[in-house]
Amino acid sequence: MSALAFETPWALSGLLLVLLPLLRSNIPATPYTWLAMLPADPLSQWLMLLLRLLGMAAIAALVLGLSGLYLKEQQVERIGHGAHIVLLLDRSNSMDNSFAGKTPAGGEQSKADAARRLLGEFVDNRPHDLIGIAEYSTSPLFVMPLTENKQAIHAAIDATALPALAYTNISKGLGMALSFFDHQPVRGSRIVLLVSDGAAVIDPDSEAALRTLFKQQQIRLYWLFLRTENSPGIFAVPEDSRDDNAQTMPELYLHRFFSSLNIPYQAYEAENPTAMQKAIADIDRLEQLPLHYLETIPKQDLSAACYRWLAVFIACLLGLKLCEARPA
Repeated sequence: MSALAFETPWALSGLLLVLLPLLRSNIPATPYTWLAMLPADPLSQWLMLLLRLLGMAAIAALVLGLSGLYLKEQQVERIGHGAHIVLLLDRSNSMDNSFAGKTPAGGEQSKADAARRLLGEFVDNRPHDLIGIAEYSTSPLFVMPLTENKQAIHAAIDATALPALAYTNISKGLGMALSFFDHQPVRGSRIVLLVSDGAAVIDPDSEAALRTLFKQQQIRLYWLFLRTENSPGIFAVPEDSRDDNAQTMPELYLHRFFSSLNIPYQAYEAENPTAMQKAIADIDRLEQLPLHYLETIPKQDLSAACYRWLAVFIACLLGLKLCEARPA
């Protein structure tokens, strides 16, 4: 009963009227010279009781409808298959270029366009996920907290169609992505999906802080690296030992850093939209663990149901009235 409420609770005072059918009957009395001559009629007694009950129910349904009866908003625990996912999107200038490393021309897609389209499909395929979105360039950008509202998630992804910003500061972006899970109960997989076409050097202090956060938050990390044509990948090994440093090969060193976190980590290297689609499909396949989540059920108006029941009760009363036997 605690889930029920009323728009106009003062109207409930009308429930006192449900006693009226008990006080008198609308069936006319028929005089008899001697009542002892009448045989027992249990059917009539039951019908009389039914009439009173139907009358009381009709009054109660009318009063509850007038009082604006409704069911409060509720949260119900569900079990599905999915995860809590933070999409961390690179918003550096290079994301507006094609995979060939130039301004898109003709029917070409930029890396950002391909990411928007494929991430939108990814969201549609995962009905039970809670998804949040963060971006980063020179500074991190908070876009949307963890939510199950797919329409809002699509709008946030589409908003990345705005021109890119500046450079890449991935450590601050990762820090913001991890903060999404602060004070969130652990009900399933916690995932950070990093989508970028490059990397940057992470200073030792930031590395130490990120190591602690990744462990504390129990994160699974996926890196979808959108490699520009003819550029070194995250798995490339430098031919010259003098190039084996974070300044020259930031992507390789970021991959090594992620691999050293001792957390579930998987890196994908995509050189075109097709490879990117395969990588996202693989992530979708891997992350289908049981997930406990709370589904919000909105407020439900029950006054219309009360009026429908009122119509049913009145119809029953009219039917019984038509069956009434009248004296000749």
